[in-house]
Amino acid sequence: MSTIDEIRTTLASSPIVLFMKGTPDFPQCGFSLRTVQAVKACNVDFAYVDVLANPDVRANLPKISNWPTFPQVFVNGELLGGCDITLELYQKGELQPLLEKAAGKTAGN
Repeated sequence: MSTIDEIRTTLASSPIVLFMKGTPDFPQCGFSLRTVQAVKACNVDFAYVDVLANPDVRANLPKISNWPTFPQVFVNGELLGGCDITLELYQKGELQPLLEKAAGKTAGN
């Protein structure tokens, strides 16, 4: 399976995927740290890929997303954005309902 196919499989396997440097418990850059904090604060399940441990993904994901930097947040297979966009949506109160909808959560669940 090619790296592009692996990325597409990952995107299809979870409604919310965070491609980041490090892991949610041990982010390896400040942008990944802030992004994972915002996503975690929304209290939804999400998948992640450590692009430092997966250099082929790091090299090939920008070909799919047309986004050159990390982290990258995908919702339902579509690029939501990087750190700045994710934080802006969080601060506006728009990230949580968007992620909850993608995760199939309803108020009170």
